[in-house]
This record gives sequence, C-alpha cells and structure tokens, in this order.
Amino acid sequence: MSTQPLPLEGITVVAVEQAVSAPFATRQLADLGARVVKVERLDGGDFARGYDTAARGLASHFVWCNRGKESVALDLKDPRGLAILRRLVADADVFVQNLAQGAAARLGLDAATLCAAHPRLVAVDISGYGAGGPYAHKRAYDMLVQCEAGLVSVTGTPERAVKAGIPAADIAAAMYAFSGVLAALVRRGTTGRGGPVEISMLEALAEWLGHPLHHMMHGGTEPARTGFAHAVIAPYDAYDTADGGQVLLSVQNDREWRRLAELVLERPELADDPDFATNAARVAHRTGTDEAVARALARFTAAECVTRLEAAGIACARINTVADVAAHPQLAARERWREVASPVGPLRALLPPITLGGSQEAYMGAVPALGEHTCATLRALGMTDEQLAELRRDGVIA
Repeated sequence: MSTQPLPLEGITVVAVEQAVSAPFATRQLADLGARVVKVERLDGGDFARGYDTAARGLASHFVWCNRGKESVALDLKDPRGLAILRRLVADADVFVQNLAQGAAARLGLDAATLCAAHPRLVAVDISGYGAGGPYAHKRAYDMLVQCEAGLVSVTGTPERAVKAGIPAADIAAAMYAFSGVLAALVRRGTTGRGGPVEISMLEALAEWLGHPLHHMMHGGTEPARTGFAHAVIAPYDAYDTADGGQVLLSVQNDREWRRLAELVLERPELADDPDFATNAARVAHRTGTDEAVARALARFTAAECVTRLEAAGIACARINTVADVAAHPQLAARERWREVASPVGPLRALLPPITLGGSQEAYMGAVPALGEHTCATLRALGMTDEQLAELRRDGVIA
C-alpha cells in the first residue's frame, strides 16, 4: 500500500526566531514536511545556540528545537538584508517571529502589515504578553512568565514554590502557535486567505492553568502546593519503597480504593470506614490515608509495588529520572528513537508524538550550522555569485 506524503509538503515557512517558543513551533511544522527557512543574526545567530554545549558541543535547546530547518544568516538592519527577507516572505506560506515586542513592527514584519501585503500569508506574532495592555513591552522570559501566570504558585511543596522543570511558558506558546498555523492553513484552503495569528506566552500558560484557576475562581480558595500529592484526590501521591525507590499511585474512585484496601494494603476494613470510604473523606483525613498506604508499600521493593498495584488495577508509575526516560522500555518497544544529522555528527532524538497512519514518517532533518543555507537560498532567488560575494564582503550575509 502506498503511503501518503507528509501533510505540510509544499508549504514554505520563513521564521525570524530565537530561544524556544517560535523555534519549537516551527520545528513541528518541519517535522510534518514544511520547508522552514530560519533567518538568524550574523553575530552568533539564534542566541539559544550559546545556551550550553551539552549536545557534543552544540546547545541542547537548539538541537531540540531546530532540526530540519535551513539556516540563512542576514543582517536585517541593513536595507539589503531586509529586502532579501521580504523576497523570502513574498514566496512563503507562513511567517513566524518572536522578536522583542515592537521590533518586528519597526521592520514592517509584524503579522498585520505582512498579511495586508500578502493576503494568502499566515503570519504569526509570538510575544510574552500580547500587543496591547500595560505589560506589552515587559521583558518576557520563560521563568518570568511562569511567575506572572501563577504556575509557580501551584508547583512545589507547602513550604516552597518552584518553577516547572521544563520551559512551560515557551512550550505552551509554541504549541498554540503550531496549532494556530494549522488552523489558519485549513481556513486558507477554504477561503483563499491567510491572516495574522497572535500568541501570548502569558495567555497560553494561563489557559494551561485551567484547573487551579477554576478551582480558585469558583471555589474561592487557592489550590495548595502539595508536592507529589494531588490537591483534591487521595491517595494520589508518591510513596517510599523498601529498596529506597518511590512509586506514585492514583486512586480515582471509591471502587479503586476498595481494591487497594483489600488487595494491596491488606486492610479490607478501610473500604467501609467512614473516614476513608469516599474521596472527600480521604482528602479530609489525608494524613491517615497516606500513612496507611505508606506503611503497606514500605514492605516491598519498587518493582514489587508496581506488580501488586497493577494486579489490583491501581494506576501507578515509577519516579523516573531523565536517564530512565532515555532508556524507557516503552519508547524502545515502539521504536520512537531516531538519529538526526548535525554539524557534530548524528544525535539521538525522539520521533514527534504526532503519528499519522498511512503517511510517510515525520521528517527529522539535520540541525543546521549558522548560515549553512544562505548561499543556496539566495541563489534560488536569482542572485549571482558576484552579488553574494559583495553581500558577504559588506557583512550583510554569512
């Protein structure tokens, strides 16, 4: 049976992007077959290239967010560099930028301006706080937005708030930008017109705060920080095991609590005890609930706990390290790992989580060197070697 092409084959994306939010969004588009032209500064390019050297000399953030793209290095402060970018945008289907608020508009690269000139273009503005309002020009890095969006207030222990261990605000904005582009392309397919897409990191992360936000607005109280524990479900927490490990388990209803009490805790009387028989009662008596579970699980190794819990039909998980995830048997069994080319050789990477049945496998192209595709891209615009040499001599391209 023949396979279908990737859904975005034939789509060209031009991106003036940096850090995580826009690059991660456009990487999703590249994975689905789009040609992504990444326009970078001459002096070091996307500053995420310099975050660390963990990926065999390359920055781990950059490797993660930029495979499958073509790097074109331009000086956009030079009118000739900006003119080249405008020519690229004129032939593109999608334009994405996450420059500092106001910078794109000063260059005439904001979504509204570009879409007015190119009605079929889908143009995306990603910012920290949106185009208007008192925070419009406030600096917005991931951890700052995690704080402004209240994420840190619900993450951590009762004693201390902590940030998420991943750039949650950047990722939230990236995924809404990705889905926004797909939605706008579908609309263009029926109307013939693209249009501007605006994404705010604050608004994206505030949407992800849905449960705590509704809990506070409609329940009247701020959700407590409870570490591993769930704020409104018990038992739903991590417990120590005999071999020094931890296992997290989740009881979602009172039938599961009965099975846990009878088959794992070996205390069937707790199933009908009014202090524990319902979730509301278990939450109200959380200390006693946790003590009963902890006492039972502490008799077994982590592996034995998982076996017993799964036999009882109780949802559970080991508390894995990042190294454990890299060696996770489920990812290995489903053959989710691939190698991606890069300037330092092949690098291991996960297949994207969108699996399209009957389609070609996701495109996982090379991580580009800075300016690797400048000359080829500009030659495709009709520029001669003499013109390229002049631009390079004048510091307009690299």
